[in-house]
Amino acid sequence: MVAEQVVPFIPNVRRSFVEARGVRFHVTEAGEGQPTLALHGWPQHHYVYRDLLADPPEGLRIIAPDLPGYGWSGGAPHRWAKDDVASDVLALMDAMGLDKDVLLVGHDWGGFIGYRMVLREPERFRGYLVLNMAHPWAPKGVVARHAWRLLAYQPLIASVGVPLQRRTRFLEWLFGAAASEGGGMDRETVEIFSERFRDPVVARAATDTYRTFLLKEIPASVRKPETRRVTVPIRVLFGKDDSAVHYSLAAAETARADDYALELVEGCGHFIVDERPELVRAKVVEMATGCE
Repeated sequence: MVAEQVVPFIPNVRRSFVEARGVRFHVTEAGEGQPTLALHGWPQHHYVYRDLLADPPEGLRIIAPDLPGYGWSGGAPHRWAKDDVASDVLALMDAMGLDKDVLLVGHDWGGFIGYRMVLREPERFRGYLVLNMAHPWAPKGVVARHAWRLLAYQPLIASVGVPLQRRTRFLEWLFGAAASEGGGMDRETVEIFSERFRDPVVARAATDTYRTFLLKEIPASVRKPETRRVTVPIRVLFGKDDSAVHYSLAAAETARADDYALELVEGCGHFIVDERPELVRAKVVEMATGCE
């Protein structure tokens, strides 16, 4: 039996549960104005956007859901195929009345899912800020050169991810290993993230995330590479010291997008929202004013 973890405190936020497409989403939001939907990755949850939520930029409504099975959202009625999760989040937007003019932010798997969303329903989005995630058009040769990064940990999560996350200190180690020198999270923050994965539902969601990716989505992308073009303006912030995802997988010259710009951040690792919250905040504000 796993003790129920208390939702971490963030001042002045509004919390709710929203039912959409069979998922009971836990949604945290703050501020008023331009809807800004912020999607997290693994091994995290909405708390990654705590700085934006605690002090939302003027004129912005920051909306940070826990993805299906993660954080305090209910489990997904599927095995975490990314197109299914994109459908879940689009249904959440429907339920919340977010039908147009939405700024989208996505880190890690949230960034991967965000790409599926803007490819499918671009008319709903005003702009997309991607944080340390490859774009869907990375050439096979570039992917092959950096496949060792994925193989270093993804098969482990896909196979024994449930006991690994629930019963070991693997996640605590990973947060330290993935951070740039001097840029790691404090111990309390690491515990807030890692302890949530002691819950079997959350651990299973993470395992399904990687199992589906390795066994189904990678083979499918090899057989049928992405050829659709994104019309939504895309801005990418990428910690250059990322040991999990290489910045060449987000190169501007291979992106099929009408308006795409990549900014590399020196001295920053994979967890850029935690390491450089002020830079992420500035880029969100820039997108809100620049994507008119």
